[in-house]
Amino acid sequence: MDDRMRIGWAGIGKMGAPMSRRVLEAGYALTVFEPLPENRATIVAEGANVAHSLEELAAASDAIVLTIPNDAVLRSLVLAQGALADVMQKGQILIEMSTVSPEISVELHEALGAKGIAYLRAPVSGSTSTASAGSLSVMVSGPESAYREIEPVLACFASRQFYLGQNEEARYLKLVLNALVGATSALLGEALTLGLKGNLSVETMLSVICESAVASPLIGYKRDLLVKRNFDPAFSVSQMMKDFDLILGAAKSDHVPMYLASMIRQQYEAAYAEGLAEKDFFVLFEQYERLAGLSKDQEPKGPALKAV
Repeated sequence: MDDRMRIGWAGIGKMGAPMSRRVLEAGYALTVFEPLPENRATIVAEGANVAHSLEELAAASDAIVLTIPNDAVLRSLVLAQGALADVMQKGQILIEMSTVSPEISVELHEALGAKGIAYLRAPVSGSTSTASAGSLSVMVSGPESAYREIEPVLACFASRQFYLGQNEEARYLKLVLNALVGATSALLGEALTLGLKGNLSVETMLSVICESAVASPLIGYKRDLLVKRNFDPAFSVSQMMKDFDLILGAAKSDHVPMYLASMIRQQYEAAYAEGLAEKDFFVLFEQYERLAGLSKDQEPKGPALKAV
């Protein structure tokens, strides 16, 4: 590991905070750019430096990591006048780790490539807890030489790294994963509601599901949330709507019919209209219950499941 590499980080939010903390703890010099003082306070108290402008961030860094919310913020950080594409220098590396569109990513590639700046697309799969544990999965595409250089930094917070190619492969794979994640909530909610009509409790159904052929780490992770009906957001309905817009936007551009994804996007729209925008996206389960004329107070309270 090259402890001499200086890392810049823009975006110290839900995911950026635990990820950047692990880089700092690994001994890298870390400089952060985060407009909200309350977001950057903890990481600065732990030893990170503060950049008050993108120019300062670029001057203090060999490689810059971005963990930001959407295309619009990415455009302002990289492509606006005086932003990173203007102030970074040849030989530096930009690692963008958010879920953004392939279209904006191509724009970054062209603008940064013209200056000799290596651009890595490196979206992650996982949660805030897996980020804190250093157990994220990261999908990377872009110049392989830059990937090999930054690989030890990624290993601070990602236990699995997948190098996929030179171009937008990582962007597309992240959209593939998020389509499956968002669809899991919809299908599981629908299936659980059917089971409720058959006098099964949510706890019983999930106990069997998590030991069946359709078990998945995602369902296992959401199991307690569904049983306890605590829909505090790890990833919200509004965030999933944004991701499905990216998925369907890419599908439209590439002429890929996605019937199911289109329908599921409308289910999230309905949840938004019901005031559930900031609930966890697995709240679709309760939406299905209401459509079936059920409420959580009507859940069967059968005997505890006994495996034989």
